[in-house]
Amino acid sequence: MDAISVNTTSRCQMIDVTAQVRAAVRKSGVKSGLLTCFVPHTTAAITINENADGTVPEDILEGLARIAPADAGYAHSEGNSDAHIKSSLVGCQLSVLVEKGEPVLGTWQGIWFCEFDGPRARKMYVKVVGDAM
Repeated sequence: MDAISVNTTSRCQMIDVTAQVRAAVRKSGVKSGLLTCFVPHTTAAITINENADGTVPEDILEGLARIAPADAGYAHSEGNSDAHIKSSLVGCQLSVLVEKGEPVLGTWQGIWFCEFDGPRARKMYVKVVGDAM
């Protein structure tokens, strides 16, 4: 299992971690199998989405802000309930097939770390299982 450090610089942002995940797959030596990405934080998430147009993450964050606005009068006293909701909606883990030693992603797909309560120093874990043939 590899731990990947992600340092965020704003309260809400999406960071393309595809290159780091690809490196973890290569390091594992697995040629055919499955990788799991896991984010152990209650106010962050991981997702697969387009990484060709830089406005897509901006639109996703804006859409999530409309679904769970920061100032909606939540009961949770820390002031980050919107971040907990966004994390639950997006999810803390994903699985991706591995073939020929590479994650199987579509042409426009990338793997995104989603920060909803930053800036913070975060961790993401990548586990690759399968055949090294």
